[in-house]
Amino acid sequence: MRYAINVPNFGEFGDPRTFMRLAVDAERSGWDGFFVWDHILVDPDWGVPTADPWTLLAAAAAVTRTIRLGPMVTPLARRRPWVVARQATTLDHLSGGRVVLGVGLGTPAEVEFGAFGEDEDARVRAGKLDESLAILAGLWSGEPFEHAGTHFRLKRMRFAPPPVQRPRIPIWVAGYWPARAPFRRAARWDGAFPISRVTEESGELMPLDELTEIMSFLREERGADAGQFDVVALGSTPADPHEAGEILAPYAAAGVTWWCEALNGMRGPLAELEERLRAGPPRLP
Repeated sequence: MRYAINVPNFGEFGDPRTFMRLAVDAERSGWDGFFVWDHILVDPDWGVPTADPWTLLAAAAAVTRTIRLGPMVTPLARRRPWVVARQATTLDHLSGGRVVLGVGLGTPAEVEFGAFGEDEDARVRAGKLDESLAILAGLWSGEPFEHAGTHFRLKRMRFAPPPVQRPRIPIWVAGYWPARAPFRRAARWDGAFPISRVTEESGELMPLDELTEIMSFLREERGADAGQFDVVALGSTPADPHEAGEILAPYAAAGVTWWCEALNGMRGPLAELEERLRAGPPRLP
């Protein structure tokens, strides 16, 4: 199992200098990944300071050397896929091949989409997401590519350069269980990021039996010889690495490959969250 810090791109964490410092501290403390949320507007009435995640990630890439970086997750349906293809490729080159792309439908839809006059309908967003993923893979291939779909049309073109990582930047797809569609989508790519409403609100771990059910479903969808696939779990663990490791040992044994420590401004002040980061990742017994 590998371990990542997962922070928002708003509030105190939205300050680029703070974000860079946290990324450096995370790498020094032994974390394997440093991921950031992707929100444009947290709430229309709050006026919360919010930063562009790609700019934050580029800043983090410039001051780190080994830690993996990426948005967790970007609502791909509200972004131009060819722009994301270019941004992610540039970040992959800047970081020396350390990017992971997390994608999902985006919530809450009324803010992420409706506040800007974009279609909130889940089926429309799912269709855009699937087409966008196909476009990313095609553009990242470095080969001539064209696309004619319901939502996007691309003339024949060749994108250069391709990402450092081959055959492409890994794609993890997020979703809320027990909905099956997000996990069918995830099974076609490189990883699944199951999200629980309980985890988002309280930081509690997703129940192990629920994750086991998800992984069984993914195995059925992918088949026995589908190759490497990541399953990512999200939640908050104690600051003591050994205590945290005891809690996560059953998750590692069940096949979870990444743990995302959910540090965000809704669960405590920045100083408290920095203390958790600097304590380092969990240590399995």
